[in-house]
Amino acid sequence: MVGLGAMVGAGVFAAFGPAAGAAGSGLLVGLGVAAVVAFCNATSSARLAAVYPQSGGTYVYGRERLGPFWGYLAGWAFVVGKSASCAAMALTVGSYLWPEYKNVVAVVAVVALTGLNYCGIQKAAWLTRVVVAFVLVLLAIVVAVSLASGSAEFARLGIGADAGPGGILRAAGLLFFAFAGYARIATLGEEVKDPRRTIPRAVPIALTITLITYAAVAVALLALLGPTRLAASPDPLAEAVRVAGVPGLAPVVRVGAAIAALGSLLALILGVSRTTFAMARDRHLPTALAAIHPRYQVPHHAELAVGAVVAVVAATTDLRGAIGFSSFGVLLYYAIANASAWTLRPDEGRPPRMVPVVGLVGCVVLAFALPWTAVVAGSVVLAVGALVYRLRTG
Repeated sequence: MVGLGAMVGAGVFAAFGPAAGAAGSGLLVGLGVAAVVAFCNATSSARLAAVYPQSGGTYVYGRERLGPFWGYLAGWAFVVGKSASCAAMALTVGSYLWPEYKNVVAVVAVVALTGLNYCGIQKAAWLTRVVVAFVLVLLAIVVAVSLASGSAEFARLGIGADAGPGGILRAAGLLFFAFAGYARIATLGEEVKDPRRTIPRAVPIALTITLITYAAVAVALLALLGPTRLAASPDPLAEAVRVAGVPGLAPVVRVGAAIAALGSLLALILGVSRTTFAMARDRHLPTALAAIHPRYQVPHHAELAVGAVVAVVAATTDLRGAIGFSSFGVLLYYAIANASAWTLRPDEGRPPRMVPVVGLVGCVVLAFALPWTAVVAGSVVLAVGALVYRLRTG
């Protein structure tokens, strides 16, 4: 449920427009490419999480399998990239609920959900169940209404001349932003019952449900709006129900988008704070962030620090820029996960050899296919992190 809450969230309401702008009628191919890379990443992550059921995800895997620097770089990429993703989720809430004051609403949402996570993961998981159930029902209604409309034309699903390879890869990189929630499962290794059994089962189940959901929504939006109108729409799902002749559903979709974004934000803050906690425990970040609350048994200092950083970013950042920046950091994070999975032995549950290879190559290709602003900004931030590591370790 935590993984679904992170994946079936704001991405489905916000990512298809930019992806259609990049790939045109090749959007479905881009979705397929993103899904293949996500599957490889999820498989590698699940096998590693079963061997290392600790908080921190690829930060731990990279450290144990490739060396301290690669673990640190993975953790740095994750914390930076997912902090931007948290800000994007918060801004989605503000954009749908109160566009004129979207930054203020975003900050309020961050503060509220940080407080919820502070009180313990069990309460957060129960809220995630409610959010996921609501969003899945809402998306099913939107898909059904769209496909039943007389305005839907399935000829729009064909790949036209506007779908070049570069655009398809760029769309896949942007859509990957919405698939990356399975990392939340792996980063909670120390708080899951029977992690060696639970995590390898939870990851593919969450990813499969998400892929089916996203494919259905993508088909409905393309058939009803077409790639050009989809790319130009700031609220494509609300636009779809209006075009389908059910404008009364549009306010419900807006509220649903805000709830979905809150669900994603809840899970994202959870995952980023756990990786921050793991890095602080290993003295790569201030050790005060490794404190555990005596009553709630959560890394409360890390929770508060992440919440504060995300609140500042949400007050000053741009939504679409945050999506690209987040995708770059998270794709490189999973590149290190796949390289780590390659080193697993057969007795450690090593995945088929092609899985980490395809995952590693796919992550690097999609990362550098993103808009150049995201590539440059992400490369600079990662270089700064690497420099800090070298200076600190000599």
